[in-house]
Amino acid sequence: MENLFNTANIPTLEPLELTVGDLWQWTRPDLFQAYGTGYSLSYKFLRDSGTDVITINASTGADTYTVSVASTTTVNYGAYDYVWQAYITRSSDSNRIMVDEGKLSLNNNLASDTGDQRSHAKKVLDAVESVIEGTASRKESSYSIAGRSLSLTPMASLLQLRAQYRALYKNEIYRERIKNGKPTGKVIKTRF
Repeated sequence: MENLFNTANIPTLEPLELTVGDLWQWTRPDLFQAYGTGYSLSYKFLRDSGTDVITINASTGADTYTVSVASTTTVNYGAYDYVWQAYITRSSDSNRIMVDEGKLSLNNNLASDTGDQRSHAKKVLDAVESVIEGTASRKESSYSIAGRSLSLTPMASLLQLRAQYRALYKNEIYRERIKNGKPTGKVIKTRF
């Protein structure tokens, strides 16, 4: 493991994931080589829903543009998926061009966010399983009391929905295991 506070270990591209409330750092030596000191690098991050705009300005060093955003600033950002664009601005006339773009996810920081950390798929799966458990003992599929009626979701539909969200949740777990270099438990068979 490298010391990420050491500037020699800062990533040279934008990360795919960042954590809210942590120090964010990366460099772009390739852009500096192309443009140099007469230009500046900045970023705009936009939440996928079209809200929550984040603006970041890089500093210009001797041989790279460096992004460094303090944890006291990032703690105020929302943990969502964002699209971003990088811009180079010419100092002499303030003309700007977009030079790169991508997507990244801002993750919750468990040191400060103790709320429900389940994904959407896990929340729905838990809710569907709860409904299945609650209706498994009922024999009626609908009933009326004092002029009001209630129809329950058929068990076959609930089981189908559970299978769909269970598969989504398992895929999330597999992706997380792969990202962390751990085995997924899936067996890959080949024939020679």
